[in-house]
Amino acid sequence: MAATAENRLRGIFTPNIVPLTSDAEINEPELRRYVDWLIDHGVHGLYPNGSTGEFTRFTVEERRRIIEIMADQTRGRVPILAGAAEANARETIKACEYYHTLGCRAVAIVSPFYYKLSPAGVYAYFKEIADNSPIDITLYNIPMFASPIDVPTVQRLAEECPRVIAIKDSSGDLPHMMRMIAAVRKLRPDFGFMTGWDAALMPMLLIGCDGGTNATSGVAPEITKKLYELTMAGKIDEARDLQYRLLPLFDTMLYSAEFPDGFRAALKLRGIEPGPSRQPKSAVQVDQLRQLSDQLQCLLAAEGFTKEPAAGCKVPPTVDADHVARIVQNVVGELRKRGIA
Repeated sequence: MAATAENRLRGIFTPNIVPLTSDAEINEPELRRYVDWLIDHGVHGLYPNGSTGEFTRFTVEERRRIIEIMADQTRGRVPILAGAAEANARETIKACEYYHTLGCRAVAIVSPFYYKLSPAGVYAYFKEIADNSPIDITLYNIPMFASPIDVPTVQRLAEECPRVIAIKDSSGDLPHMMRMIAAVRKLRPDFGFMTGWDAALMPMLLIGCDGGTNATSGVAPEITKKLYELTMAGKIDEARDLQYRLLPLFDTMLYSAEFPDGFRAALKLRGIEPGPSRQPKSAVQVDQLRQLSDQLQCLLAAEGFTKEPAAGCKVPPTVDADHVARIVQNVVGELRKRGIA
């Protein structure tokens, strides 16, 4: 197949949560229902076994079973980008081989974690996998958890490895993404760039990204899909408004609980039963999640996805634009007096 822009991964690929039973086993019926729900709500692809899917908290056999269930339920309706990261290159190659037999579009592989490697080590790791994989590979850059993938390494892998077709970057670093696009796109027009940082989805799309692997799409796929479509259609004002509306929901789910518990709590409010996380919780954490649920319900109710909690929602204080303008003018005036502005 010729290397063209039409061949790229594009759109919103949902990094889905894995519903669990009360004894923390994979809840297959609910996972199947969740897959249908996501597809019915318009996501462009699915991304199981990612960070949102808590891949490190499942066994190798369970990770494979998750992909089996989702591939069977999807039945080719949307492409699957399967998380294939294992603890070493040999086991990751085995995962690539197996997910290829299930008909996945590609795999996503996080750079080596636990041991922080140099760029040379990161390159050697992905080169070994790419040379032995029967399925296309998406690099996964998440420097807060794993060895970072720098621009020269992405460029070198794109040049030398036809199987490496994209990168999913969850750093949220806009200049880093721009440098990668500038370095690679002229060499590989088929190479895709996906952002994993929901708070910057619109600006990432504007600088040339092809889509996102956004955890919020697993809870509110309507918002992320519409944000993608508005931005790609050049409806900038509408897209910007939606990006700002997405921000408090994303921030609350991400920062108000240990990841991805905030997303699990919000998903329950959408009618999907996520079950308990496999990560044990203290009594304090359980109580905090209970309080967070009401906060999330208010945010989801504001978008029309749920009803308000029984106690209602606090009305956010209104912003007096004239008052803000006066404050800004006073600050600038004071800075000018001091010779700073």
